[in-house]
Amino acid sequence: MKNLHYLNPQLADYELIDSGNFAKLERFGQYITLRPEPQALWQPSLPAEEWDRLADAVFERAKTASGADEKGHWQLRKGMPERWTMGYENGGLRMRIRLALTGFKHVGVFPEQAENWDFIYRNCLEKSSPRVLNLFAYTGGATLAARAGGAEVTHVDSVRQTVSWARDNLILSELAEDGVRWIVDDALKFVRREVRRGNKYDGIILDPPAYGRGPDGEKWVLEQGLDEMLDLCSQLLDRQGFMVLNLYSMGVSALVARTAVHARFGAPAQEQFGELFVTDRTGKELPLGVYYRLNRE
Repeated sequence: MKNLHYLNPQLADYELIDSGNFAKLERFGQYITLRPEPQALWQPSLPAEEWDRLADAVFERAKTASGADEKGHWQLRKGMPERWTMGYENGGLRMRIRLALTGFKHVGVFPEQAENWDFIYRNCLEKSSPRVLNLFAYTGGATLAARAGGAEVTHVDSVRQTVSWARDNLILSELAEDGVRWIVDDALKFVRREVRRGNKYDGIILDPPAYGRGPDGEKWVLEQGLDEMLDLCSQLLDRQGFMVLNLYSMGVSALVARTAVHARFGAPAQEQFGELFVTDRTGKELPLGVYYRLNRE
């Protein structure tokens, strides 16, 4: 299909050094991390000794009864800070890396999203005083991109700590905070209320996890909630608006994303969909999720 694209973003402050044996070795700014990666099915190019020599921080997995490896803790090299910053070129944005905030392997920045940040930034620049809704917004990379493009942003996440982290990133990036509405809420509950209020947005960013919890224990399961979420978002999006959808569940394809969106939005004027990936130093391509983007106009 002509609209199927594989996006490989490039950032000066990020590099995938090597990948394999279900792990990845990455540079964020000046520091190098080693953490699990379930899709790195191949063998690493560098020897294990080199990984150990280069890594400033290593995520140690805590196996659960189900065998999941998401939880654990970070082991830091002596003198290694628990937080530092990295940059993103468009808009001169800065984002904080934090290793000790949670017991998960995530560092707070998803560099594979840089191509989507570019898309959001460009679309906001082209509109007059755009309003953007960022759902499951986490630490706010998309919020920063939209704000840098001149948008007023409604940033929705269920975890107060990560909303504070996103706010910190906005301040680091020297963007006006009065242009962002910070909402700690269950995303599905919030969009239901927005539809009832009759609100409209020029852009919607939808970045749902496979599983999640709202602030009051609400349960989110992607397969159960995505269709209703897309239906509600189709009612919130302006007739000339844009949308970005990201999906990370293994086994969910870009065609699944496209078909799910078409079922609720119809066929848009412009669309693009595919996989996000990064390439390590030896050319191994690591997939890190699927995306779908549309412009209604």
